[in-house]
Amino acid sequence: MSYFKKSPWIIHYDGSSCNGCDIEVLACLTPMYDVERFGIVNTGNPKHADIFVITGSVNEQNIEVVKNIYHQMPNPKVVVAVGICATSGGVFRECYNVMGGVDKVLPVDVYVPGCAARPEAIIDGIVKAIGILEKKRKEMDEKG
Repeated sequence: MSYFKKSPWIIHYDGSSCNGCDIEVLACLTPMYDVERFGIVNTGNPKHADIFVITGSVNEQNIEVVKNIYHQMPNPKVVVAVGICATSGGVFRECYNVMGGVDKVLPVDVYVPGCAARPEAIIDGIVKAIGILEKKRKEMDEKG
């Protein structure tokens, strides 16, 4: 991670979680952790987002929402699964309506484990996602 042509914008969606990871994602925006120092901007519009940060498992009610957000994002895009529920279904994986982690529905680039995932781990995952995003942008430019 050295030089970015564009500040990465993230969109955050809570699939179906206890909100522990969501609180930690929001903690990343506070002055104590200051994720914006990496140029990251949090957006509510998937058409502006580069990185899709998702917490919670995927279930029958949110599967179309998750896919819709992902398909609205411009290429290249990166998906970050935050927390054990997003990575594997977590404690809810045996529920009748839970499909499992995000990777059951979307291609996940970065997994951030934890219950709840710590802000430092989330920031580390986002920084890794920025590196992957830059690599994907370079590949797109070369194809051209």
